[in-house]
Amino acid sequence: MPKRLFLLFIFTFVFIFAVFAEENNKRGREDIWIGISADTAFYSVVGLAYGGGFVLGYGTGSAIGLKATWLIDQDGIDTLELGFLLRFYFFGMNAHSGPFIQFVGGTSLFNRSGNFSVPSYSGNISAGLCLGWRFIVSNRWFIEPSVRGGYPYLYGASISAGIRF
Repeated sequence: MPKRLFLLFIFTFVFIFAVFAEENNKRGREDIWIGISADTAFYSVVGLAYGGGFVLGYGTGSAIGLKATWLIDQDGIDTLELGFLLRFYFFGMNAHSGPFIQFVGGTSLFNRSGNFSVPSYSGNISAGLCLGWRFIVSNRWFIEPSVRGGYPYLYGASISAGIRF
């Protein structure tokens, strides 16, 4: 079963990537970007989880991608968030910087620290909205502060840094 889900995940991403690549021929050069992030999330009103993540995206103006985040809370619960992202920049279809809104949907897997396994002991469907701003630092490098809200987390914040190709 996990193999089938993984293959479905990869097939879906490749299909979406191909659709956006076709749009590339119509609009001009598209961005491929990768980044790392420092993240926080509140899974309850009393507990802060903190950690880091990795993101891979494709697109200018609107983008698709994959995001993985590992969080540890004060009670010793590890959370692995795996999700697809869909991003829209407010400055139009040729934008690759400035304010954006992003939808992330996927899964959150929970385990006690030190005993993490996939499939996990428990997990949830995860979905949320993120508001952020991409600042271009040099020709290819960027920094992105953002805030998010959704389920199963209540709210969170992150700062990302990465490179565009």
